[in-house]
Amino acid sequence: MDKERWRKIRDVLHFIAKTLLYVVFVFMIFIIFVVACYVIGIQRNLKNNNYEAPLYSAYVIVSPSMHPTIKVNDAVIVKRTKADKIEEGDIITFISSDTRTQGITITHRVIEILEDSDGNKLFRTKGDNNNVADSSLVKEGELSGKVIMKIPKIGYIQYFISRKYGWLIAVVIPCAGIIIYDILKIFKSMARGIANKTASKKKHKK
Repeated sequence: MDKERWRKIRDVLHFIAKTLLYVVFVFMIFIIFVVACYVIGIQRNLKNNNYEAPLYSAYVIVSPSMHPTIKVNDAVIVKRTKADKIEEGDIITFISSDTRTQGITITHRVIEILEDSDGNKLFRTKGDNNNVADSSLVKEGELSGKVIMKIPKIGYIQYFISRKYGWLIAVVIPCAGIIIYDILKIFKSMARGIANKTASKKKHKK
């Protein structure tokens, strides 16, 4: 294999390694931001004896019930929202009280807003991909918040990095490759400098 072809292959591998590291870096920043918001929200709530949901939270979707609006392995950012600010058509995240899914966090669309005898809001929800509405109404106390952002396919990154081989492939190997590449560049530069000095000395001797 000639030097030019090897150089091109090396540059491509270097680019792939850097891209992988950037993807992982963005994912880690996202995780840090969400965790920080969650922890700050929880601490503030405990300090004020307030047990409402954190201001921001994030969830990876594992069900196709909201397809195609939100697909499996998409992540959603949820902002805590007061019940009276929720409108029909909003996508909300809530803790299910349905006997079949009790205690599970669900993200579905609001299709109707009702009130109980005390004037508290009740939300009828339905997955965009489901044929029928959810059997249980969502009460104000079960509401986590409104979906304000969708991040496509980030669940794949989460799953990949959580595997032992994934962390190795996505972080360790690219880091090692970039370090080795940069070390080789330094040695090449040093060798070129020595060669130039040697050539210069020979010219002066003549």
